Amino acid sequence: MQIPFRTRVLKSYGADDLSLPELLKYNANPFHCGWLELPLDLPLPAEPHLSIWKSYREEAEQTSVFAVLKRYFIQFQFPILSGISSEVSYRAAVSQGVWPQEGRWPQGLMLEQPEVLKLLIHPSLAGEIPVLIAPHRRDFVSLVQALTRYNEPTTVPNSMGACMVAGFNNWDRIWRMHHAWCELPGENETWKQVWHQILPHKELYQDCFILLSEGSYSGIPAEALDLQPEDWLATSATIRLEHECTHYFTRRLFGSMRNNLFDEFLADYMGILSVSGRYRANWFLQFVGLAEFPAYRLGGRLENYRGKPSLSDPAFAILQALVFDAAHNLEYIEDHDRHTRKLPAFEKLLALSLLTIEELASQEAFRRFEQALSRVANCRQLKPKIDLHFAPHGE
Repeated sequence: MQIPFRTRVLKSYGADDLSLPELLKYNANPFHCGWLELPLDLPLPAEPHLSIWKSYREEAEQTSVFAVLKRYFIQFQFPILSGISSEVSYRAAVSQGVWPQEGRWPQGLMLEQPEVLKLLIHPSLAGEIPVLIAPHRRDFVSLVQALTRYNEPTTVPNSMGACMVAGFNNWDRIWRMHHAWCELPGENETWKQVWHQILPHKELYQDCFILLSEGSYSGIPAEALDLQPEDWLATSATIRLEHECTHYFTRRLFGSMRNNLFDEFLADYMGILSVSGRYRANWFLQFVGLAEFPAYRLGGRLENYRGKPSLSDPAFAILQALVFDAAHNLEYIEDHDRHTRKLPAFEKLLALSLLTIEELASQEAFRRFEQALSRVANCRQLKPKIDLHFAPHGE
């Protein structure tokens, strides 16, 4: 059982009767491991929404990405405005697909540099996924607010440079289904009856895509990592993309994608491997604000993942120590175990998904990681046809 072991580790880090249950709950591994019992053919097949996003990309070649998405995304008919999510017309739009009255919001969503918005279809272990790239920071913030914050001008942390938009109700897909139904001859059912049959099958109308900005990853300047600015910008773009692809992978294969430190630990691990070929603990600790541990840098990404309800200050301090030790343990394993170093990145990701942050921070980290790798090796698993985490962008 993991809980007795995790409890011992947490107590060794100073957890008391108040912080212990907080951390046991926060650090619990949510990833189901049913894939261990099944043939695993990677990459996973693309989800149904991919075809319409490919049509958006093709249409954008004749106009622009923003013009196409503004034509189809109902959220883009509204500006970013405080209180707009309470407007009757907005609620009708996002919940019922009712197009706003002409002239009510004549300009809709405004971007400062709409012409530089890019749309890629990116190959990943979890299948191809649409990637929307907003190079201009303020445009990225506006898109995050429109697509995930109900067009409200909520704060987007400077350390946030990417966003996985999941469970997105794409009214364009719904309207197309409705149009196809209207074309059917002799249809006896009403659209309302048909819609109630469609409703449980979210894959028919909900999309998942990645929204990316450009700029330094986690807001870290190039000099902090002893890199040249232009090299760091290119490196940041790759880390950011592979980080989000890892979230997509855990969502599809493990059934979970959370705003949690362990999810970030895994995603940054894959991002760093994709650009460096080896794990760099000091990079990850810079990203999350622990480069000067035990001091914590305010504004580091770690504070974005305190959970709901938020971890108490004592529990958060223990989490920082766990993260620091887990990162260094993982780097040591990568650097000193020849077998681990030669394994494909996806196998190591699968093994890490079977563990917890307490196990990786403990003195038993090497043994427990080896055991997890053995479980992965023994499952009926097919190798990916290509190492997708190192595929060129835009393919």
